[in-house]
Amino acid sequence: MQTFFARPAASLNALPAGHHAPRWMCLLLLGFWVSGCASLPREVDRPVSSALANPETTRIGQAVAARAALAGTRNDSGFALVGNAELAFTSRMTLIKAAQKTLDIQYYAILADDTTERMADALREAAGRGVRVRILLDDFNTSGKNAQILKLAFEHNIEMRLFNPLPGGRGSLFFRIVSNLKDVDRMQRRMHNKIFVADNAVAIVGGRNLGETYFGQSEGTNFVDIDVLGSGRIARDLSRSFDQYWNNPLAYPVQSLMTIKEIEALKPVPSASQTAGAPVTPAPASAPNKTLNERTTTSPSGTTTVIPALPDATDLSLLRWTWAPSVMLVDKPSKIAADADAVGESQDTTVDGLLQLISQARSDVLIVSPYFVPGEKMMQQFAALRQRGVRVRVLTNSLASNDAPAAHVGYARYREALLAQGIELYEMRAEQQGTIASFGAAGGSTGGSTGGSHASLHAKVVVIDSRLLVVGSMNLDLRSKLQNSEVAIVIRNRALSAEATRMIEPALAGGAYRVERVNGALVWRAPKGSGLPDSDTEPDASVGLRLMLKLIGPFAPDEML
Repeated sequence: MQTFFARPAASLNALPAGHHAPRWMCLLLLGFWVSGCASLPREVDRPVSSALANPETTRIGQAVAARAALAGTRNDSGFALVGNAELAFTSRMTLIKAAQKTLDIQYYAILADDTTERMADALREAAGRGVRVRILLDDFNTSGKNAQILKLAFEHNIEMRLFNPLPGGRGSLFFRIVSNLKDVDRMQRRMHNKIFVADNAVAIVGGRNLGETYFGQSEGTNFVDIDVLGSGRIARDLSRSFDQYWNNPLAYPVQSLMTIKEIEALKPVPSASQTAGAPVTPAPASAPNKTLNERTTTSPSGTTTVIPALPDATDLSLLRWTWAPSVMLVDKPSKIAADADAVGESQDTTVDGLLQLISQARSDVLIVSPYFVPGEKMMQQFAALRQRGVRVRVLTNSLASNDAPAAHVGYARYREALLAQGIELYEMRAEQQGTIASFGAAGGSTGGSTGGSHASLHAKVVVIDSRLLVVGSMNLDLRSKLQNSEVAIVIRNRALSAEATRMIEPALAGGAYRVERVNGALVWRAPKGSGLPDSDTEPDASVGLRLMLKLIGPFAPDEML
């Protein structure tokens, strides 16, 4: 999920016109007045804690050691790719259920819905059996319904901290933004890291946040994503990164910001349609949990889709584990506190490290980035690659599939220049045949849990020279480079690089438009076998979206997109 001030504030663009305008002006003025009053607490108790020191004493740690011994490897870290939405959910649930000592969870967003409630139940059960649970969450999306996630902070054995919190109320995201307009610069800088570590032995890193739209369960848009499971030394590296953020002064315990009563007061009131009618009969006690989430959705065209239930767990030993050399790229927490303009002078960033690797490519680079705003320096690097004959392919969102249309504005201004350099551009289709909610299972086949028919690319993956694989939370844009904190894993292994490529290439061939420049004009080539015509304008996008592209395109700065 892209962090962008104007994206969550999309409601600003939808303010009622006409006779409602004075009312909204009054509300805006009220927001500015509130912004002068709200502040963060000064004296905050942050007990210092750290990751499990002896992961080898846990069942998960012992399983990792046994797997390494069986592989006869000299490498200290093992990896398994997960492009399947269902497996992405069940792998996390499995780690929660298997953990004996600790669970460390760091995310940009945890959305309150059925899937995260199931995770929350599993976390409560783990805490009840003595597992120490630490949850570190960026504070931007913790308003309205999503504030209910914060109740976990008041459970026994569960600690929860909010990173770079915003002062003021949490009734709605709109008013949170308005009440913090005095400090837009700080509000823009968000902790975008995504880490899930069990017993300091196995970790999950990738693009997914936690919520039904990331696990193929949404009746609307579902994000197409890729995770990597890492075990051994790389998991311990990720835990050290987690500790740095957890013990940072920008991490505030939830209890220092809200009470349980304040969180409960934000709970949505059921609508009349939800409370009317006959009472719901509970399922028999013997009914399997996996049936609880199964439901049916109907698209505007009348097509009915069954959203399969998500199982509660999976056998991670059945995944294809590969032992390989690796390194973690991670931003320092100080990147959030620092002035964005000075970051490039004071520290190297995750994106800087990734671009350094890309600049060394000899034959080919495959880039998957949902928000792709290269900027001038990155364009110079691409030009140097093409001069050396390096093939560069980029898969990003189309205007129609992009959940942050403003980000597409930044990409669109570079599109013709990228094509002129000889870079191959592919844009994800919003409407997928069969609804792709997954890149594929570990074997690379497309499929998995599906929800609504609208797909949006969310994976952040780079494959370099068919031997280096990078999976993480970063986008190739100036926001990830300068403002958000990010984390990624770099793995040197041809088999894993080939597996990731096999996951991605079906999307290039059958799920994306190929953008070309023909006789001085852009043409979107429809995917082969789709039966769709080629297009000379942004395919599947409404007139309003295309108009927005033309109106704000020339004015919005790259670093704000």
